[in-house]
Amino acid sequence: MPSVFDSLPGIEVPVGEIKHRLARMWESPELSQGNAPEESSRAMQLNYVLHFGFATTLDDAAVQFETIKEFSQRYPCRAVVLCPLPEDNTATEMRAKIYGECFLGKSKDDARCVEFVVLSYPMATRRFLENQVSICLSTDLPTYYWAHRFSNSARLADYEFLLSHAKRVLFDTAIVPAETMSYPWPKPEAIRDLVGARLLPVRQSLGQFLSGFKPAQLVGDLKKVKLYHRERYAPEARVLLEWFRMRLIKCGMAADCGAVVKPSAAKGIDDFAVEFCYGDDRYFKWRADLTANHAEFAADLGQGRVTLTTAIHLLKPAAALAEATFF
Repeated sequence: MPSVFDSLPGIEVPVGEIKHRLARMWESPELSQGNAPEESSRAMQLNYVLHFGFATTLDDAAVQFETIKEFSQRYPCRAVVLCPLPEDNTATEMRAKIYGECFLGKSKDDARCVEFVVLSYPMATRRFLENQVSICLSTDLPTYYWAHRFSNSARLADYEFLLSHAKRVLFDTAIVPAETMSYPWPKPEAIRDLVGARLLPVRQSLGQFLSGFKPAQLVGDLKKVKLYHRERYAPEARVLLEWFRMRLIKCGMAADCGAVVKPSAAKGIDDFAVEFCYGDDRYFKWRADLTANHAEFAADLGQGRVTLTTAIHLLKPAAALAEATFF
């Protein structure tokens, strides 16, 4: 069975020649795809390190590789893809591939390029990895680190060089343990969750509607905030409920009031359903069907009933990657 490294595109090169081969990559048609622009029009803006965990499948790796390519159409980058081999693998040396692709716009000078270095490494060479990654990165550019499908935070913590030097460290708590976000990382302020990034349009829609009410109207005599969801959206529901809690605290709700309860999976509802329960006849209700791209609001907070129907969606992977990277 091929490894993740074997399944990804690129031309294999000696590890010791990566820097030299990268410098000459755009001169070699077999190493790059698409129309290679002039050097002055394919400047990189950032480095991205995509680190696959052992649980990454071949198909999954291909999807994330394409996500970086789509991301690079707006943010040109040098991507270093790390493919660790299981501890029982008998390999003793690193292997490398390089690959490049450019996307041309309306003119020759309007180019967005990505350069990939794909590294396969057995655990026996783990101690050399940081040095090799440093050689692969483009100097004087910010570095971002995306750890994909790691199941053990303590194991990932061994990569302190990447965790400490990256401007952002990205996880997706839909596929890694939720406690990853609270692990004592070297730079906790740099940690970002792709689940929260995907929810950006949802958070914006809810925030815009609720901003039409005064903070005191939202939190006065608030007894419960209930959030129901389909099972497949449990990670999004967890993050969304925490977002509600933080925003309501900013509106004046006591942090220990206990109004915000745990999300609950429920059948027979849309993808999400939210309800604010008050001590009187006031209410706020929201439900969303992401498949139908449809959401409905209904509220009466003491000044009459207000309803709204709107479109809703989650960010696509490349857009969510950009949101988590830069914001």
